[in-house]
Amino acid sequence: MPQRAAFPLLRAAAAAALGAAFSALDNLGRIVGLTGRTLLWLFRPPLRLSQLLGAMDFIGVQSVFIVGLTGTFSGMVLALQMTHALRTFSAEGRVGGIVAVSLSREVAPVFTAIMVTARAGSAMAAELGNMRVTEQIDAITTMGVSPIQYLLSPRLAASVLMVPLLCVLYMAVGLAGSYLVAVGWLGVDPGVFLQSIRDMAEPEDLRMGVIKAAVFGFIVAAVSCRYGFYAHGGAKGVGRATTQAVVGACVTILVANYLLTQFMLDAGW
Repeated sequence: MPQRAAFPLLRAAAAAALGAAFSALDNLGRIVGLTGRTLLWLFRPPLRLSQLLGAMDFIGVQSVFIVGLTGTFSGMVLALQMTHALRTFSAEGRVGGIVAVSLSREVAPVFTAIMVTARAGSAMAAELGNMRVTEQIDAITTMGVSPIQYLLSPRLAASVLMVPLLCVLYMAVGLAGSYLVAVGWLGVDPGVFLQSIRDMAEPEDLRMGVIKAAVFGFIVAAVSCRYGFYAHGGAKGVGRATTQAVVGACVTILVANYLLTQFMLDAGW
């Protein structure tokens, strides 16, 4: 009897696992399909320059403050932790180089993308979802305008262009914050701090961070637009789509970060 009672539970668990797998595959297919059409429309006339500039302002310019604030305190806490750890070995002079490499290779691109996801990605998903449930996207289609070209392509291009620039800003303010803490508060020699950056940081580190940021920007726009564009279920559906967009983009960024890092290190970057 206990064995017979366990069979329905096993069947239910298997059905739930298969349902989750099929749902994930369906979601992946929708993202790939919609992103592919978005890329095709990106290079077809008419070019929506006003939409592109508006998206660049929203994703890039309006994210400067939050990215700069996050970058400053990230650099400060990195310098604080590294200085205290390295002072045990009388090696606090290497703090500048370690912070510079950490920021450029990992911290800046990942945190920049997550901040853009939290601020701009969620807003894109909510805006597109609201347009879907209020049938504004259907109205655009009725007027003979492609909603993908008008709404999605400018957002995708703007995200790929602006996230790397925000990443560079993150690196700059992060280094400034680390200099303030290490030199101004913890007594590290400023000349040694700067020399360690020259010794340890290389152009390849900056290149790695910028390439990662461009890929992450693509991910933010692709995932956010997918969930917003296919939202349904009224106001509750828009909220659900926004949550799924933020969570999905952040998880995808972290997975992509590992894969990109592994590939670049294996390629000798």
